[in-house]
Amino acid sequence: MNSNQQQFRWLSTQLPDDRSRRLVVLTGARQTGKTTLARVQYSDRPYLNLDEIELRDQLRQLPTRRWGDVVGDAVLDEAQKEPTVFDKVKFAYDAGDIRFTLLLGPSRIMLMKRVTETLAGRAFIYELWPLMPSELLQAAAAGPPGRPLLDRLLDHEPDEVLTSEAPVLLGEQDLIRREAVDHLARWGGMPELLRLDESQRQRWLLSYQQAWIERDLRDLANLPDIEAFRRLQRVAMLRCGCLLNHAELGRDAQVSAPTVRSYLGWLYLGFQVIELQPFARNLTSSVVKTPKLYWTDLGLLREATGQRGPLSGELFETLVVSEVHKWLRTMGRTEEMRFYRTRSGLELDLLLGNDENGWLGLECKMRDRVHNSDLRAMRKVADALGDGWRGGLLVHRGTAIELLDSDRSIWGVPLHRLF
Repeated sequence: MNSNQQQFRWLSTQLPDDRSRRLVVLTGARQTGKTTLARVQYSDRPYLNLDEIELRDQLRQLPTRRWGDVVGDAVLDEAQKEPTVFDKVKFAYDAGDIRFTLLLGPSRIMLMKRVTETLAGRAFIYELWPLMPSELLQAAAAGPPGRPLLDRLLDHEPDEVLTSEAPVLLGEQDLIRREAVDHLARWGGMPELLRLDESQRQRWLLSYQQAWIERDLRDLANLPDIEAFRRLQRVAMLRCGCLLNHAELGRDAQVSAPTVRSYLGWLYLGFQVIELQPFARNLTSSVVKTPKLYWTDLGLLREATGQRGPLSGELFETLVVSEVHKWLRTMGRTEEMRFYRTRSGLELDLLLGNDENGWLGLECKMRDRVHNSDLRAMRKVADALGDGWRGGLLVHRGTAIELLDSDRSIWGVPLHRLF
């Protein structure tokens, strides 16, 4: 992956123009590239980094009525470090003294608390996630990448989209897509890793985990027992992709069930985990109503748990779920993400959509060739949904896009072609 040029980010296509009247909040996990994106996107606006203690003191002492003519339309980084700026921005915005302000912060933990307390109903909130495969492809492209296949499948009928796709890509077209997915599968999507060699990447990922816990959580969440949190985090990582059982997690991490819920809440607020909710309707038999837990960045997960070998089926599924989640959140799409599982053991990894527009099913298989038995759950769900079924994707590690079941519009799609 080439790191010598400005990395394209899809969120740049969603952020508002700084000539509009708008308060904008840009949040996300540390090191996802928020500051870089903001400074490129809004290069004509003053940039103020509140990591600077002296600047915080100056802004604290600045009279509220002077905010518009002294600070004006600006980008405020690490905004959560000086709580008074939120009230001053609100006053200046309501008074018409400013038209545009961008507030940056590392997580939902403190920044969003300030926003909901002070700027509710005024601020537009955007999230920047780790790099996605199509963003990594920009290094090999002449310009911004085209929208990934997943996006087109959500907007149009799967048969229409996939019939027009080349069944197999050849040469460099195939290679660069595989390299992008392989990078995310091994190292995750933190932009800084593109500039490091393999040994440095391992050290960086381990340092990131330590810094996130000790800086964000110790300072912002006031956790009383950091070691207990570390135990719970590792246990949760090792159960990635499994049904969420607070009692089992608590037993293995040696903490109470309420503490498990609290710690998982902090992981969610720090953009570390996804709770995938179950599809609630009984389509074939009684359904499981417990969510599943996934990690958002595979590099952080694998390095923290020592899973550095070949990708397992669970990690493959985690990669698919996290990339779907990142795309939907980045582009502000309204499709719901669900999984379907019955008490008798029938399971479909993902359902995307809603009851109004229909559902697209995804099944993840970590192999090069698909088998007829891989379609069993998808066929049952498709038949049960009837007109609510839009089509299905069996996502695999092979090479070809192929129609597997014409009656139910089920296609086999290689992972590196989907994102």
